[in-house]
Amino acid sequence: MLTNSPEYWISKLELEAHPEGGYYKRTFQAQEKITDQELSVEFDGSRLLYTSIYFLLQSHDVSHFHRLKSDELWYFHAGSPLTIHVIHEDGTYEEVKLGIHLENGEIPQYLVPKNCIFGSSVMEKNTFSLVGCMVAPGFDFQDFELFSQEELLKQYPQHKEIIKKLAYELLPV
Repeated sequence: MLTNSPEYWISKLELEAHPEGGYYKRTFQAQEKITDQELSVEFDGSRLLYTSIYFLLQSHDVSHFHRLKSDELWYFHAGSPLTIHVIHEDGTYEEVKLGIHLENGEIPQYLVPKNCIFGSSVMEKNTFSLVGCMVAPGFDFQDFELFSQEELLKQYPQHKEIIKKLAYELLPV
């Protein structure tokens, strides 16, 4: 199996399908917890201080638009550059290229601020991107919110093209 194939990384890292698209595996998590009283955001109870995953996305798939109540720090590991699409809380859209070719405007790490709506895609055809994501306070599926095209188009009609590409037409059941 070639190390430049997505199958290699999926198999060797034991990645599983992720509900937002792509593949993932939790790799690290803090032993410490933090309570919502210690934070400026309301959680239901406490959260791990941080969690970290591997995330692999292929060019024929997308990571659908979603939102977290925590900051998420992305790190590039292998493959083609990954494009992170962010709709900030003020409604502005940002496209970030995660990769190692700085001369092409890529950066090796990027912070998606909490409460932003974001997703990702691999622009180069027939390729993949392997990244790491660390969430602080730690990721919990009850803080994970997916969006339909209808929901986002009502709020951000100016971003119709990217919403049609990265939001589910109907939310999965």
